[in-house]
Amino acid sequence: MKKNDWSAGLPGEDLVLAGLADFQAGRCTIPACLVAIARQRLNRAGLLNPAIKPLTAEPELELYRLLRKAGRDAYSSYNALVRQLVSFEQALDRRQRQASAGAAP
Repeated sequence: MKKNDWSAGLPGEDLVLAGLADFQAGRCTIPACLVAIARQRLNRAGLLNPAIKPLTAEPELELYRLLRKAGRDAYSSYNALVRQLVSFEQALDRRQRQASAGAAP
């Protein structure tokens, strides 16, 4: 399976793909903060270049700050975005396990 195919059709795919682009371009955005939060898992999945360092040491706090700055209900938005990220991570893990099981003799 190609690297780009790993995320196809997963819940939150659009948000994570936008975050990957922003993160790799060095932009501090809401999606990039989510990618920074999930950085280790995305590195393991091969979706993120491990050489790229996050813009902030505390992406969770930066995400909350960006949500407040955007005028949103930061608490509710933060929780909804993190739930969407967790759904993406779990679906990605499941897809990779299935691919590994199918590749085994």
